[in-house]
Amino acid sequence: MAGKSLKMENNLQLTHPVTLIKKYLLALLLIVITAPSTFAEDNLGLFNSMDVFELEWATDPRVSPDGKTIVYVRKSNDIMRDRERSNIWQVSASGNDHRPLYSGLESVRSPRWSPNGERLAFISNDTGSQQIYVRWIDNGETAVISQLLKSPSSLTWSPDGKWLAFTMNVNAPSEPIAKPRTKPEGANWAKKPITVTTTRYQYDGQGIVEPAYRHVFVIPTDGGSARQLTKGNFNHYGSLAWSSDSDRIFFSAYRSDDWELVSDEADIYSVELMTQEMKQITNQSGAERSPVISPNGQLIAFSKEERRPLAYSPDQIAIMGLDGKNIRILSKDLDGDASNIIWSNDSKSLLFTYDERAVRKIGQASIQGKLKEVMKGLGGTTVGRPYLSGGFHASNNTIAFTHGTSERPANVGIFNEGEVQIHTALNEDLLGHRKLGAVKEIVYKSSFDGQEIQGWYITPPDFDPSKKYPLILEIHGGPHLAYGPYFSAEMQLMAAAGYIVFYNNYRGSLSYGEDFALLLQYKYSSKEDFADHMSGIDSLIDLGFVDAENLFIAGGSAGGIATAYAVGLTDRFNAAVAAKPVINWLSKPLTADSMVGQIYHQFPGPPWEHLEHYWNRSPLSLMGNVNTPTMLLTGEDDRRTPISETEQFYQGLRLRGIDSAMVRLPDTSHGIASRPSRLITKVDYILAWFERYRTDLAKID
Repeated sequence: MAGKSLKMENNLQLTHPVTLIKKYLLALLLIVITAPSTFAEDNLGLFNSMDVFELEWATDPRVSPDGKTIVYVRKSNDIMRDRERSNIWQVSASGNDHRPLYSGLESVRSPRWSPNGERLAFISNDTGSQQIYVRWIDNGETAVISQLLKSPSSLTWSPDGKWLAFTMNVNAPSEPIAKPRTKPEGANWAKKPITVTTTRYQYDGQGIVEPAYRHVFVIPTDGGSARQLTKGNFNHYGSLAWSSDSDRIFFSAYRSDDWELVSDEADIYSVELMTQEMKQITNQSGAERSPVISPNGQLIAFSKEERRPLAYSPDQIAIMGLDGKNIRILSKDLDGDASNIIWSNDSKSLLFTYDERAVRKIGQASIQGKLKEVMKGLGGTTVGRPYLSGGFHASNNTIAFTHGTSERPANVGIFNEGEVQIHTALNEDLLGHRKLGAVKEIVYKSSFDGQEIQGWYITPPDFDPSKKYPLILEIHGGPHLAYGPYFSAEMQLMAAAGYIVFYNNYRGSLSYGEDFALLLQYKYSSKEDFADHMSGIDSLIDLGFVDAENLFIAGGSAGGIATAYAVGLTDRFNAAVAAKPVINWLSKPLTADSMVGQIYHQFPGPPWEHLEHYWNRSPLSLMGNVNTPTMLLTGEDDRRTPISETEQFYQGLRLRGIDSAMVRLPDTSHGIASRPSRLITKVDYILAWFERYRTDLAKID
């Protein structure tokens, strides 16, 4: 479906009467189609599950070097393939000329302008595998310039426009433990064993993987052979940055023999394009990542994270010389993460994103470290749940960003000369004809210690505050993430089913500063975050429109842990749904792909040294208290919170005679809502489970 501009074009001054009449008739027709509040009020309906396939949202906006044109990735859900589909669209900085630039069969990503703005590189799977494409802007001719065996990422033009750098995995040779036997011709033997000898052998969404290492490559921009620049059994990460003379590429890596056992260590390196000589630029404790070279070629800006055994450490912005000397932290006065660094044209300041009380903002830092807010309103790129999200790009004084609200997923916004304009309306043809639940803020004190907690609640369409509604508490994952006042397909479906949907940023959430994020250090889940949730529910009950006899709880990942923990502490909920939870912390770290980092950052030591600590944090330790009907919902291929965790809780519930169900999603990893039909299934099962346990008075007619 085509996007519609928010502004009607009135600058055509046509004098021919027939042409003028046709123009006014067309304008009238557009008004009838796009103004349901005036002409089609009776056709307004509730947001429904199949509407998920009609949603569209913008990501990865990129401003041309002259600041006049924005390209972006326009995402939608393909109902026949049950997958996200993405295409590249363009819109001028003035808001005109909104049109498709490249429509792929399924996946198009990472559009990147050439330095002179005459070409656009991107990655697509139109040939059946992920390859690099280059499009000539003047005539629209497009060529596949690569023949890669693996998927590329971190696509980056050289300043002279002759090369594209990228990173790509390269398989490493492995020796079998036992020499395989030769089977007789025609014999039907068992499959060969899978031998694992590496520490990081599994990744969620990929399963058990062959040993492979990410390396830096270059390819000529007019096509040719890709050439590997880095060597060794180490991973070399983007983002990538070129020196101003196009001779060197900067990247990050941790090239130490113990890299598999270390979390949050990385240094910045450079590699010579022609000689492949590698040079280490930084050598400090912690992680130096995402180098960006200043336009004058004299400074490197980068992201710096301190290495410490804590669950959260902020990403800071630093600068240094090309030789790694004179490192200075620019964002030390910012209480939280600073990321997505972009230099100003004059090399005197940088733009970046940061989060403050569930709002993503763009800030500016001078090279002397003076900070100021530029604008706010980024969001809307996580369509399922209302996570804090969004990005931006800037060039020649034009900033393009993803603009999200509580009623709409991300559109393309432009910030220029202090003014914000929204240049796309990707969902007006759908959501302009739907009644949505209203998102309202609530701020309250936790009963545990008086800590202020920010939350939101969504009221059902046609909400009547004189009536009482059942309530769903939905808990975000992480726990070091954040929700916000953004569009959520999942929660809007719950509100359309007649529920008040309550969500909050409990202690441990991001965007409230480092101290708040660390309030759950070594104690998640706990009675403390439980109190944050229950205090919010009580505050909503005090407002008079929540039915205290019809309370429900749900959450995924860290939210699933909190859900399972909560039903061991209270019987106030009629029913619960714990999606992809951790139930037993003694077993989870040693079966999941996050073993190394999780043990170092979130626990005082390994499980065998701290049995009691791990057990007390486990929802399984509270199994004897659980009386709440509970459904568990997990992907069978989940390697972040393996389904063995779900099975432990389910079998415990059955042994205790608790109403329970285990919903196993085949061919699904941790992102159980990553396919649109799975998102719908998730909500359908949650609502069906809760409907079983609503009192007769509260059930929908």
